[in-house]
Amino acid sequence: MHTDHGCSSCSGHAPAAIPEPRFRPTWPSSEPAIEVRGASYAYDGQDVLSDVNLSVRAGDFMAVIGPNGGGKTTLVKLILGLLAPRTGSVRVLGVDPRSSRPAVGYVPQHAVVQPSFPITVHDAVLLGLRRGHGLFASGRWPGHGAADRRKAMDSLDMVQMADLATRRFDALSGGQKQRVLVARALVSDPGLLLFDEPTSNIDPQGKLCLFDLLSALSASITIVMVSHDLISASTRISSVAVVNKHLIQSQGRELTPKMLELIYGAHDATCPLDEYIKGMSSIFGQSRRSA
Repeated sequence: MHTDHGCSSCSGHAPAAIPEPRFRPTWPSSEPAIEVRGASYAYDGQDVLSDVNLSVRAGDFMAVIGPNGGGKTTLVKLILGLLAPRTGSVRVLGVDPRSSRPAVGYVPQHAVVQPSFPITVHDAVLLGLRRGHGLFASGRWPGHGAADRRKAMDSLDMVQMADLATRRFDALSGGQKQRVLVARALVSDPGLLLFDEPTSNIDPQGKLCLFDLLSALSASITIVMVSHDLISASTRISSVAVVNKHLIQSQGRELTPKMLELIYGAHDATCPLDEYIKGMSSIFGQSRRSA
């Protein structure tokens, strides 16, 4: 049985160096990596997002948090160009989201791999590479040469998973699978990493490892993490936004009273939820001060 806490790069161990990533901005760094202006979207006539404005700076590590059903997944799809806003605009890396999609590394909540499919960790990472010369390029299947395979190993090295390259993907723990998905996103040298609920299937110690990894990577690449897990989101981030049909963005990593009210609604001092809300605010405040 594997445990999530198998790395040597997180704060649960003596620190180990993560190789220098190769990422470089492909758009003017003075422009936001993501810019959403007045965006709205509706399903079957019901507004899911309404007049949303969001600006993510180049090099930021942002957490976008909110309740289930609050519009987080719809926002992700707008950023990826899978949906077009009913009103407003979305620009990613300086261009239309559909044009920027090859430069965005997307890490989904669940691996899109059949549990019994006999794919190795190394081959799973290779799936993140685009093949410019067809499926059977150079007479090999699936068309990846030695340079691609070295690149995949480099990406696995960045996430401290190179020693498991030959292991079957379905034999990994939840935290290990998530690291492989990060490597799959990194292998194409993206300008932006977008995560959708990255800690939903990871134990608490595995979450610590993953956030240490993302914190190290954020020195070289813009990262946006969408989550409903407020405790996890308070760790290592540089900024935060809250979405629940509407969106409020903080200039730093502290949750404001208005942001908490957007998630939980208004509660007076006699309500038990009032103490919980105050506690969440203090967690983010402590995280900010301890950075």
